[in-house]
Amino acid sequence: MTTAQIFNLQGKVALVTGASSGLGARFAEVLAENGASVVLVARRAERLAALRAQIEKSGGKAIAVEADVRDRRAMANAFDAAEKNFGTVTILVNNAGVAHAGRAVELAEEEWRRILATNLDAVFFCAQEAARRMLAAKSGGSIVNIASVLGFGVDKGVIAYATAKAGVIQLTKALALELAFKGIRVNAIAPGWIVTELNRDYLQTERGAAIKREIPIGRFGEERDLDGPLLLLASDAGRFVTGATIVADGGQMVALRG
Repeated sequence: MTTAQIFNLQGKVALVTGASSGLGARFAEVLAENGASVVLVARRAERLAALRAQIEKSGGKAIAVEADVRDRRAMANAFDAAEKNFGTVTILVNNAGVAHAGRAVELAEEEWRRILATNLDAVFFCAQEAARRMLAAKSGGSIVNIASVLGFGVDKGVIAYATAKAGVIQLTKALALELAFKGIRVNAIAPGWIVTELNRDYLQTERGAAIKREIPIGRFGEERDLDGPLLLLASDAGRFVTGATIVADGGQMVALRG
């Protein structure tokens, strides 16, 4: 079997949350380039429309659905739109997330709830929605959750984010255990520092330079550095992989652990 065949996503329907920018937009493009029909979900409708047009211009198939992942009714509607246009979602990429910064003793309850609701609760409920529909259709499928190296080790000022991402890693394993016998694989990707439009300016500061020195590979990650892990987990190349979390951090976590 050739590489093109093993990573082929023809006939697959992928739903990507947080698809309006950054890693989500990249994930959507990569899935479309490899044959999947893609449902783009995020809150910024104009950006989704632009990405949809870009994918279609390149010969791919996509629809855009404006929705907040914290709104379960809106997400159910997004899955309905997927089925109306392409069929049952067989690849879910739970990418939507928000970050924060600040001391734990100063973190307001509403901020804690916002971070956990987006980064953990929504991951579960979207995975649950996808799994229910895959089971009903007897289609099988792949759920890919985007975690973080902060799910394994913490840093100052990100207590809610780190807690949520640790939860995503455990959630991934628990779902994988329950769904494997029905042909639904559940895995996660835990990126380290990946340069996106949201953090580019910060990573160019002195603090960013200090962070880079801690990465054994000698650089920050690029969005394309997650293409391989994504395609492995989404395609038949990873047909025997479930319950795994692939760390993509340039060796930073290894260096910290020793």
